[in-house]
Amino acid sequence: MAGKFEGKVALITAGGSGIGAATARRFAAEGASIVIADISGTRAEQVSSEIAAKGAKVKWLKMDASDPEGIQAAIRVALDNWGRLDVTFNNAGHSVAARLEDITLETWNRILAVTLTSVFLGMKYSLPIMRNQGGGAIVNTASISGLAGDYGMSAYNAAKAGVVNLTRAAALENAKHRIRINCVCPGPINTRVTQLLGGNDPAGLREKFNQSPLGRIGEPEEIANTVAFLASEEASLITGAAIVADGGLTAHTGAPHFV
Repeated sequence: MAGKFEGKVALITAGGSGIGAATARRFAAEGASIVIADISGTRAEQVSSEIAAKGAKVKWLKMDASDPEGIQAAIRVALDNWGRLDVTFNNAGHSVAARLEDITLETWNRILAVTLTSVFLGMKYSLPIMRNQGGGAIVNTASISGLAGDYGMSAYNAAKAGVVNLTRAAALENAKHRIRINCVCPGPINTRVTQLLGGNDPAGLREKFNQSPLGRIGEPEEIANTVAFLASEEASLITGAAIVADGGLTAHTGAPHFV
């Protein structure tokens, strides 16, 4: 039986690790041809080789998703090899833990560039192609940190909140072109970024994250499943949505248990 992305071409930014790599594997299993773009060429090549060994059609490139030329280069890889672009997964992000007054302007600009501007660029350059094709799907990685605040993460909070509302605005503009645009809002996920934020105490950070109603941190594959759903025709009526996948973390008001 053919997969849900048979004959489709997908571009994944930050596809060399974590959620991006898991999504690349999921799309490949569903029959997609894939471009894996990542700021680390080593990681992109490793994931690409792994997927290609299983028979998938995949290309990779080293690029910076906050650079217009990087995004355009990744799209050209898709067009040069397969002549189309059906799905763009804008997944790049960057964060630094610091109180607002301690964040330098350089750090602020870099976080917004990688986390928010990259999404703008990914959509800006994908949309004309998808319009000419008669449709497509774009999924952006937002976060529950774009729906509420975190102590010491103000720049990341601002960037991810921007991703959520940018997604909504783009969805409104492009619905008439049969292009669906949604974002996924993960909670704590077992990725390299989460481990880096844990610093010298990754086990302690994991313990804090495990306090969600489901009692555990999420896995990249679980977000990949959500992205695959949003990018597929199974989500044909969904656009402009921010889908939360956080183990129930944001469902709780923070009040104590009464019974």
